[in-house]
Amino acid sequence: MLVKFCGATTEGEVAGMAAAGADLIGLWHGVRGGSSDLSPGLLATLSAAALNAGPDPVLVTFSSDAGALAEAAAASGARWVQLHGFQPPGLVRALRRQSPGGLKIAKVLHLQGGSCLEDRLTGAYERAGADCFLFDAVGDDGRIGSTAQPLNDAAVTALADRINLPFLLAGGLHDGNSDDFAGARAHPRFLGIDVDSAARGDDGLLKAERAAAVARAWRSA
Repeated sequence: MLVKFCGATTEGEVAGMAAAGADLIGLWHGVRGGSSDLSPGLLATLSAAALNAGPDPVLVTFSSDAGALAEAAAASGARWVQLHGFQPPGLVRALRRQSPGGLKIAKVLHLQGGSCLEDRLTGAYERAGADCFLFDAVGDDGRIGSTAQPLNDAAVTALADRINLPFLLAGGLHDGNSDDFAGARAHPRFLGIDVDSAARGDDGLLKAERAAAVARAWRSA
């Protein structure tokens, strides 16, 4: 099972997530107004720190500019791109064409009230070259990304049955709710988890001890 912690902004956070057992570290880039959005220079610095510590850096973005994303991934050394907005399948295809060196593409599918907003496009994303999906919740206010709002296990497993790619699970995950997702964890396409809020301290930064508690709980489950 892969464990991803998202939204690092400092080298200390990267080191802490690596020590906590992270397989992937999410680095925001192209998320205008996002609290964890990184400049190209800081993206490269933190990607290098992640690669040196062990976890794969993931470029997490709302951008729809395939050329800019391919360039940012290549310049930073990020091995994954997570398309977290409502980007069309054509962007996946263009990014795959412009990044032939093994870049992994994760497309987020947004669930609201148990319904997937991209339900009709999942097949198109698969044909375009996505490597996996990430299931995340839309906030009550319509916000996407880092909502800390949990999904419904039945809705997750129903969506997982309709796709053909592995999936990561996000949305309000913490060290005490792995049992709430028994169906998702048992699904043959379950790939791992993506955590943000539960790994943060009161100062808003990612904390190794909190991240480690989440990783232990989910891996032991």
